[in-house]
Amino acid sequence: MDERMSSGARSRRPAPLPARVVLAVAAVVVALLLTACEAPGRTVTDDRGPVPAPPAPSPYGVVFLGPGDCSSRGPVIREVFCRSEKAAATVLARHLGTPSSGPPCPDATDFVLHVSETGTGARSRLTTGYACMRNLEPPHPGDPGQGGGPLTVVGDCVTASRAGEVTETACADAGGRAPRYRVESAVRRRAQCPDDTDLFVSLRGEKPVGCARRSTGW
Repeated sequence: MDERMSSGARSRRPAPLPARVVLAVAAVVVALLLTACEAPGRTVTDDRGPVPAPPAPSPYGVVFLGPGDCSSRGPVIREVFCRSEKAAATVLARHLGTPSSGPPCPDATDFVLHVSETGTGARSRLTTGYACMRNLEPPHPGDPGQGGGPLTVVGDCVTASRAGEVTETACADAGGRAPRYRVESAVRRRAQCPDDTDLFVSLRGEKPVGCARRSTGW
């Protein structure tokens, strides 16, 4: 009897599941796991491979005296770190060609450097051109009325010669006997200057005509 009861107990065990049922259960478990990973507000990680890193910024000195770079002072101009104690001026703009044929420098330019890189050591395509420079510290001869800089801008003072040429001079300079004129505005055409304009001065840029009046207060 004990043997029959034992046999009966074995007969009540659940029969093994068919292979198709096992695969179906496994698929349901995987689907539940994916649903949990894709819950609202969560990101599913793509593990197919590492994401390429963005390109690193260009290393120092790739473009010789590019915009934002700094130069030293002295007869031999060198590119230096802007935080260096040797830094004297910064590059406002850098152009190919010559200042007379290329784009004009910004109004705040204190001086222009003519740049030429030759030979196998040239580090950039800007091999011949010019850099528009501004001193890191005063003085700033390119500022209006200071009497220097490579450009004549509104607020500058000039003296005129009989040959029709003008020479920039400091507005605060009381010396000299030549009549002095102050550029009061810049326009596209001479006809747009005020009626009391005494002298037309050639400028560069989108408004190439300077309207100047004779200075009497200096």
